[in-house]
Amino acid sequence: MRMRIVDAFTDRPFTGNPAGVLLLDTFPEDDWLQRVAREINHPETAFAHPLPEDAEAHWALRWFTPATEVAMCGHATLATAHVLYTTGAHTGPVRFATRSGVLSAAPADDGSITLDFPTASLTPVEVPDGVAEALGAAPSTVVDTGASVGDLLVELADEKTVRALEPDLHALAACSARGVIATARAEDPARGYDYVSRCFFPNVGIDEDPVTGSAHTALAPFWSARLGRDDLTGLQASARSGLVRTTVRGERTLLAGHAVTVVEGDLLV
Repeated sequence: MRMRIVDAFTDRPFTGNPAGVLLLDTFPEDDWLQRVAREINHPETAFAHPLPEDAEAHWALRWFTPATEVAMCGHATLATAHVLYTTGAHTGPVRFATRSGVLSAAPADDGSITLDFPTASLTPVEVPDGVAEALGAAPSTVVDTGASVGDLLVELADEKTVRALEPDLHALAACSARGVIATARAEDPARGYDYVSRCFFPNVGIDEDPVTGSAHTALAPFWSARLGRDDLTGLQASARSGLVRTTVRGERTLLAGHAVTVVEGDLLV
């Protein structure tokens, strides 16, 4: 079967967030899927297969980190849609049946792809014990992103503080179900982004995720409320870096970005 590696939320190879993508006839056993994801060893590997014409979606989609299956992944969904479009396996808007319900993607004339995801529920909370020490920076605001995302969203003083973080990942793992999203307002919006973030997910085997679509379902409403605009652009300031254009539409959030295939080959087992 064909295996592809796609860099998502970027239009340049070796940036953005890499994802493995395999289009299958059906899903094999979970253990096989997990072993393949561990072998590919990228933040996520997506597995998809077509559904019958009378199904609620066009394709079934699952995502695995090297350590575990996850309930939602934005960048690997973008990567899967990119593979469907570039191979001709699907044209036009596509609906995916996932553990997080039906998610959709649609191509645009500029080559970007827009994902339609549920908006995360945001609940302000007191700063949990140990978070500041684990991050190495004092939060000004902490928000629980709800069960669909499973992170703590932590606002820090400024962009420089976010970029300089060197967290204690072992300590950070005890702070939330999946991980911690650190964010701050952009120092200079003229650079093309409104807010900056970094995402640490030690509980699912990802110390720092390069660009996280699911996190932006929380970042988008968080910053839209503060900045007074529904349409924003977020920069995830990892070593690879990537841009996510976000639009909040009530209970749904649109995530838009580009993707590029960097590897294509045969999986022999």
